[in-house]
Amino acid sequence: MRRHSVNSASSDLPANSPAAERNDWATLRSLLPYLWVYKWRVILALFFLFAAKVAIVSVPLVLKGLIDNMSIKPGAGQELLILPLGFLLAYGCLRLATTIFTELREFLFARVTQRAVRTIALKVFDHVHALSLRFHLGRQTGGMTRDIERGTRAINSLISFTLFNILPTLVEITLVLTYLILHYDIWFSVITGVALVSYIAFTIGVTDWRTKFRRTMNELDSKANSKAIDSLINYETVKYFGNEAYEAQRYDQGLQQFEQAAVKSQSSLSLLNTGQSLIIATAVTLILWRAMVGVQHGTMTLGDLVAVNTFMIQLYVPLNFLGVIYREIKQALADMEKLFGLLDQNREVADVPNAPALRTSGAKVEFKAVNFSYESKRQILFDVNFTVEAGTTTAVVGHSGSGKSTLSRLLFRFYDVSAGSITIDGQDIRQVSQQSLRSALGIVPQDTVLFNDTIRYNIAYGRPDATEEEIIAAARAASIHDFIVSLPDGYQAMVGERGLKLSGGEKQRVAIARTLLKNPAILIFDEATSALDSKSEQAIQEQLHTIAQNRTTLVIAHRLSTIADAHQIIVLDHGRIVERGTHAELLSLGQHYAQMWARQQAQPAQTEQPEE
Repeated sequence: MRRHSVNSASSDLPANSPAAERNDWATLRSLLPYLWVYKWRVILALFFLFAAKVAIVSVPLVLKGLIDNMSIKPGAGQELLILPLGFLLAYGCLRLATTIFTELREFLFARVTQRAVRTIALKVFDHVHALSLRFHLGRQTGGMTRDIERGTRAINSLISFTLFNILPTLVEITLVLTYLILHYDIWFSVITGVALVSYIAFTIGVTDWRTKFRRTMNELDSKANSKAIDSLINYETVKYFGNEAYEAQRYDQGLQQFEQAAVKSQSSLSLLNTGQSLIIATAVTLILWRAMVGVQHGTMTLGDLVAVNTFMIQLYVPLNFLGVIYREIKQALADMEKLFGLLDQNREVADVPNAPALRTSGAKVEFKAVNFSYESKRQILFDVNFTVEAGTTTAVVGHSGSGKSTLSRLLFRFYDVSAGSITIDGQDIRQVSQQSLRSALGIVPQDTVLFNDTIRYNIAYGRPDATEEEIIAAARAASIHDFIVSLPDGYQAMVGERGLKLSGGEKQRVAIARTLLKNPAILIFDEATSALDSKSEQAIQEQLHTIAQNRTTLVIAHRLSTIADAHQIIVLDHGRIVERGTHAELLSLGQHYAQMWARQQAQPAQTEQPEE
């Protein structure tokens, strides 16, 4: 489970509220601009779509001509069947043309579809990274990644079903109805039209009713997946408390709820399929009955009967599939809602238009009358004023919940201050680009989280374009090179998820090497050694002291012995600065800092007393 200091108020943060529910048209409008980038491909693909449907609707007419023009010529005691070769050739050409036009449409639209999926997925990925820490403290990783996965897959499905199935079917229905009206008894078009209207109305009505089951399934699926991922990420914690059965029970509760929603969805699907089949069967029976009557009365030929029957067969397949397609489209739209909903999330912390890059010349940091609240009802910092002179070290100490770590989050601009300002070399960090700001900052946190990749990758993450020599030099400076080369895979050794294959001290050294490689102007040590044993802490503390030389450094500390040589020590208490000065000056005051120092100095002596 992610660790947050008490002063982060993460437990008081409201869960990320879902974006307002989007309607289907809003979702479609969000998608269209990504398709229209390739407008000429889209237009040409639509032309081939129309050409393919004209060809396939012409097939029954060719069959009619083929049958009506066949004749039997008697001769030499036998009957000779004369075939109208022109109609036969036309039939074969039309079948081939249908396939060719369809494949050309698919070929042209393939790039449009895949580029749209790629562009949207990348935009969502970038946007999620741009959202504030407040959003990420409230999200559930497993559920969100499932939403993104389903949403991007749904884009492909929506484009495919809409442009390659719905639109072609509507074109074909229009062409068939037009021919029936112009060439046959009005009852043919009436029966076909009534059947189409009934079918579409029934399908849309029932499918809209069913959509709520799909949304429920999506939500339950995301929740169950979040529980599973959270449990696996916290594998060690589960084992520590022997809660495997409890975790399985929690996961099964989610699966049971998903199962119930899935059963309701399937039951409603059976109702939909039955109603659709009834409408189609009735329409086809009536159409064939009218055709048979026409042949008996001599108003229609056998060719007409075959043509009408072929029309209905050709319509039956896509029309029957239309219900499935509509359901898939509704499901795709439901899946896309949360994907585009992520893009609707307010970034909260955004660059001002045309924000310039931060320019550092010494990197002097100033907090000026800073007030900050994670939420309106709970203020964390009150009128915080201090300066970290260029090339000096300032330490911030205080009890848990005093607001220490909030200072580093504000400096990184994970949040904006509620009042006051933070400047670097006189530049308000809200007026410069976040990219340039964070390029100037380097941090070694208390809980170093590594990527599930190689040691080399994790060190190089400080500067991905660094050379191999620079990576090794950073590792040497962090005193971890010898350990790395002692591993069987050396720098290519995998660190495991969140770096669990490494000890706490090894992870911290990787974090130090990563920060050294970045070579920032300002260093932040956020309780970087508080989770380590005394021996590891002493070794790493020496390294931190070395790399902080001649750099502007902010140290957030719990153990006062680690910051005794800081140029300035600031004591925070409930978000307010209550003392400031050097180690010696604060001890001489005999107040907050001196009391904290006395308590920490007494603890080792108590633990070293022999047992009685």
